[in-house]
Amino acid sequence: MLSLNNRELNIELLDPAADRQRFGVRYCTGGYIFQVTDRRHGPLLSGPTYPADFNWFDGQGIPDAFNLGPLTASGNASPNKPGEALIIGTGLCDLHTRVVTAYTDWQVTQDNNTITFNTAQRHADFALTLTRTVSLHARTVRSHTAVANTGVAFIPMRWFPHPFYPQPDSDELLWINAPLRWHDTGAYQRSSNEFIARRGWPWQEGQYLPLDHDATAPLVLLQRHPTLGL
Repeated sequence: MLSLNNRELNIELLDPAADRQRFGVRYCTGGYIFQVTDRRHGPLLSGPTYPADFNWFDGQGIPDAFNLGPLTASGNASPNKPGEALIIGTGLCDLHTRVVTAYTDWQVTQDNNTITFNTAQRHADFALTLTRTVSLHARTVRSHTAVANTGVAFIPMRWFPHPFYPQPDSDELLWINAPLRWHDTGAYQRSSNEFIARRGWPWQEGQYLPLDHDATAPLVLLQRHPTLGL
């Protein structure tokens, strides 16, 4: 593990080389925030199997993912190696067996409050550089991602952060600073304070809810938390 520390927080990040047994084809291996621990309140992040277990697909903490935009030699599958694709930030992968066949190598540098992960990846006509930077300032953790296309092929990139927070004590979950639209599944509702809240909790199964928005400014989300409150 790699770590950033101050008087308020301890940030644990997976080491791209030493913690390779925790990686698979889903999440970026550089800058993977595994846990944030508050020195007064304890661990702040969770995961689908946390704290009893861990697996590479479910993960925990705040990983980043590029796996929904695999880069294949012909736009589909390589005729010589069916299922072979480059996943940004992870490496060369077999999509059929969901196995990483060649992990990307990272250069890792660290100072007092920042860890920077740099890598260069190439596959067929695709080439790119990727920099992941995680920094800690007082009670603020910043995670920054920069991708540069250095090849001749257009890169159809799909990226998303995947934070795992523990379930809050109340049904209110989060507030977003943009007009929202969603298909009503009966599982969520809008509170009078504009927070999105669970309805009919506890459920028998998970309720995934895509949110459509028309944000014209940087997106802000406020998340309820069982120990921090917000």
